[in-house]
Amino acid sequence: MKKIIALLLAVCMVAAFVGCAKTDTATTTAPETTEAAAENTEVTEAPTAPQEAEGDVMTHAEYIAAPVDSPVCIETYVQAHQSWWDNKVTVYAQSEDGAYFLYNMECSEEDAAKLTEGTKIRVNGFKTEWSGEVEVAEGATFEILEGSYVAPAQDITGGLSASNLIDWQNAKIKISDLTVEAANDAGDAFLYNWDGSGAAGNNNDLYFNVSDGTNTYTFTVESYLCGEETEVYQTVTNLKVGDTIDVEGFLYWYNGMQPHVTSVTVK
Repeated sequence: MKKIIALLLAVCMVAAFVGCAKTDTATTTAPETTEAAAENTEVTEAPTAPQEAEGDVMTHAEYIAAPVDSPVCIETYVQAHQSWWDNKVTVYAQSEDGAYFLYNMECSEEDAAKLTEGTKIRVNGFKTEWSGEVEVAEGATFEILEGSYVAPAQDITGGLSASNLIDWQNAKIKISDLTVEAANDAGDAFLYNWDGSGAAGNNNDLYFNVSDGTNTYTFTVESYLCGEETEVYQTVTNLKVGDTIDVEGFLYWYNGMQPHVTSVTVK
């Protein structure tokens, strides 16, 4: 009888030992599992590169609301672009809901030739602002998509001093019945470069002043967009103070509106 009791006690002691061993093992392995989970969390943390916006295409309103320096992804349509140089191209783009200025996007010369008026593109980059001009910063990437859209020019005649004019920033615009005013104290109708430091034959930007009857504004012929060989460049170099003109272009912003002009018609 004593042997049976002793045997039963021995079995109970072994069972208790095994149970304790399992408890100890669980206790020692739990921290390792927690660390592994923490490591997995760090590995899957979202990157901050522009590519994180891919597939998350913004509306124009979302783009405008996004903080400066934040990554953006937009789909839009080329309306014009400046001359390609050093694997970069600057694009004026517009969709039905708003316009964009895409500064120095990464682009091969071959791809630049494909960016004709109306071409649809998806752009990934960072939003930036310079002297009031909201744009996609240098270094953005793009891909060409199926689709086409050519924006009509928004007529902003009589609205140059409107408080909401900035809502049309970078859009294709037209303005009628402006009067050419002197660009400097010497009475010149235009200047080569903003300070008059340029000269004919150097493909400098052109600056000229116009009045809507109330205020005077400075307009620009951006030579990388419309060079010396273009009709608009030659028309502006033949302007006279007092001429009445109609203008088309893109509503670029530099400490206030300063359109990049693509067409001038003298009346």
